[in-house]
Amino acid sequence: MDINAILEAIDGAVWGVPLIVLIIACGVWLTFRVRFLQVRHLGKALKFMVKNEEGGEGEVTSFGALCTALSATIGTGNIVGVASAIAAGGPGALFWMLVAAFFGMATKYSEGLLAIKYREVDADGHVLGGPFYYIEKGMGKNWKWMGKLFALFGVLAGALGIGTITQINGITSAAQNFFDPDKAHVVFTLAAGTSSETPITMTTIVVGLIVTVCAGLVIIGGIKRIAKVSEVVVPFMAVAYVLFAVILLLTNLSAVPHAIYQIVYGAFHPEAVAGGIVGVCFKVALQKGVARGIFSNEAGLGSAPIAAAAAKTNEPVRQGLVTMTGTFIDTIIICTMTGLSIVISGGWQPDLGLEGASITMYAFENCLPFPAAVGGFILMMSLVFFAFTTILGWNYYAERCMEYLSNGSNLAVKIYRWIYIAAVFVGPYLTVSAVWTIADIFNGLMAIPNIVALLALSGVIARTTREYFDRQKKKA
Repeated sequence: MDINAILEAIDGAVWGVPLIVLIIACGVWLTFRVRFLQVRHLGKALKFMVKNEEGGEGEVTSFGALCTALSATIGTGNIVGVASAIAAGGPGALFWMLVAAFFGMATKYSEGLLAIKYREVDADGHVLGGPFYYIEKGMGKNWKWMGKLFALFGVLAGALGIGTITQINGITSAAQNFFDPDKAHVVFTLAAGTSSETPITMTTIVVGLIVTVCAGLVIIGGIKRIAKVSEVVVPFMAVAYVLFAVILLLTNLSAVPHAIYQIVYGAFHPEAVAGGIVGVCFKVALQKGVARGIFSNEAGLGSAPIAAAAAKTNEPVRQGLVTMTGTFIDTIIICTMTGLSIVISGGWQPDLGLEGASITMYAFENCLPFPAAVGGFILMMSLVFFAFTTILGWNYYAERCMEYLSNGSNLAVKIYRWIYIAAVFVGPYLTVSAVWTIADIFNGLMAIPNIVALLALSGVIARTTREYFDRQKKKA
């Protein structure tokens, strides 16, 4: 059995039916506990997103905290993750991704609320908060081991999965497909002479080095520099990507209704994707949709509350609402745009033999009203910005996990920072399938202790929410 087969087996066990049911059930339960707050108060949440609270305690503004979280969530999951989900589970995978995102908004709200409620602020104004603290302080000292377990998984996810390798791999793959699609400038070959040999081109090497250096320069500056970069780059890249996706959909407007039909029909009849057993195909569509949805918006993962804890606010519910908008923007807007574009283009069809970023690249090259090279360049630049900011955001998450895990050791955090940068450097030379499988595994392991804590503290979430809106009614 080779390493890929072993990783696939582990991934299948971690992201099996029990975890999928647990994540969705948690979102559904929290949705009822907060009385469909993601529908009733979405407008207020979007308003709070751009209106910072005055006099709040913290390290960065609420908008800065959101942008830091969005920098981590808006990444390769929006382009490569959606494509991989649809390629594996058919158009129906997008449907399940959106279902998970709807309930995930309640989950994300709850994470942001608990992050502020249980965070710690030291005498120097340094803030530390997230699942490890709401597990330890909310559930009690006897559960501290679970907080440590979450922090361990967060450290590993940052360095070996979602934070580094998947992102840099996505960047270099997109650059490779655009600048040297025929691999005419191969410098060396990994695993030469084997079935898994991988030619490494000059494009991969140069782009990998540039991204590593740029990421290192920002990462060394800590949360404030990451937030400043994110506040500029994230809104720009999100708006630009959505704009081009809208142009693509408007240009192919007549094909949109059928694409929507394929997505909805495929969610319940995925046997049409590639033949095979209906039950197995349905499971793949559901599993990949939920897994890639979590990878993209991180609802239930426990990462976003680490950034939310740094926000300058004194009101847990307010920050919960701001945190919730991340899932709305990331999945319900951006992933939907990507998914529709892919389904319309047909680039997900197995007979084309495309994978990862190449599927979305196919859609942009063939369905935008521009020359193929222009469409490809737009997608490549979108992926570069998306993935680069994710590297920055996840460094902050992982360092805070290391800080908690090491009981505040600055030396441990500094050593980890350089390990993280080193992981970015080696990322381009790992295979796509192994990269995504590793990321999926660590995502799932992070989610387990976080979801348990959210369910255990759901009464606190409901009570805090109710008390906040009661106060708002009295003020009105």
